[in-house]
Amino acid sequence: MPKLSIIIPCYYNEVNIPVTGAELIANEALFPSEVSFEYVFVDDGSGDNTVKALYALRQQYPNRVCVIELASNVGAYNAVVAGIEYATGDCLAVLTADLQDPPALLAEMYAYWRQGIRLVIGNRQDRPETGTQRLMATTFHWLMKRFALRNVPSGGFDFVLFDRQVAREVLNMRERNSNVFYLMLWLGYPYVNIPYVRRPRQLGQSRWTLSKRVKLFVDSFVSFSFLPIRLISLTGILLGTLALLYGTYIIGLRLLGGSEPAGWSSLMVVVLFVSAFQMLALGVIGEYVWRGLDAARNRPLYVVKEVSEPLA
Repeated sequence: MPKLSIIIPCYYNEVNIPVTGAELIANEALFPSEVSFEYVFVDDGSGDNTVKALYALRQQYPNRVCVIELASNVGAYNAVVAGIEYATGDCLAVLTADLQDPPALLAEMYAYWRQGIRLVIGNRQDRPETGTQRLMATTFHWLMKRFALRNVPSGGFDFVLFDRQVAREVLNMRERNSNVFYLMLWLGYPYVNIPYVRRPRQLGQSRWTLSKRVKLFVDSFVSFSFLPIRLISLTGILLGTLALLYGTYIIGLRLLGGSEPAGWSSLMVVVLFVSAFQMLALGVIGEYVWRGLDAARNRPLYVVKEVSEPLA
């Protein structure tokens, strides 16, 4: 009897949990009768009553609901990895706690898995964001597809169903400061892409701040692309070539007896430009070096405070 584990990372979602739980249970009717379900809720250090709401849901469905409490906030992607580690299903899915991704789509994703597809992606065709947020998201996904992972679907994704084998590979990597969904793509398994329109959030407020968006972009891009390092090298070559040409020009003027250009202002502009580029280059290189140091420390991605597994 196949078992589907649905992983739901939670962060300040106390008002969402009762609604989410009820919709997930109702959604089981869309699946074949032989499928069993496990709901792995991972609390990512919430400061509200999310944990209390999760245990209340577990009391209602003790045979289905698993509650994992993390000791501190480690980010949604690390929380997903924690859920993967404790999930016991033959296939696993990741779903947001605010139900912006439709649970009904899981039935179609599961059908593809039964056909032997190890990775099934729900691809957003439209976004609820507007203005600057929409522009940032569009730019992020374009850069990732153009310069990092060519097989990333346009518009990105964080709604996915995957095989136990994919889960094992992700856990074996234990990669830090990365993007767990893009790691699944990086593995190279063929995948099916199912388009859908994301629903607007009905309850609660999003905690997806600008700083978290920037960190996600930097982590994802640096993890899967060497373009920043290559651009530094190319810019260095360009600046060196320009300096050589300008130096040759100055030497030629002196040898030919021409007047050398007076250029205190232009000299300062050049010095400041080169200095700014050097500081920027050091910052980019530092991002790569710091990630290597962080990996070498081998600290855990998360610390589990308590686990309440489903009753047998």
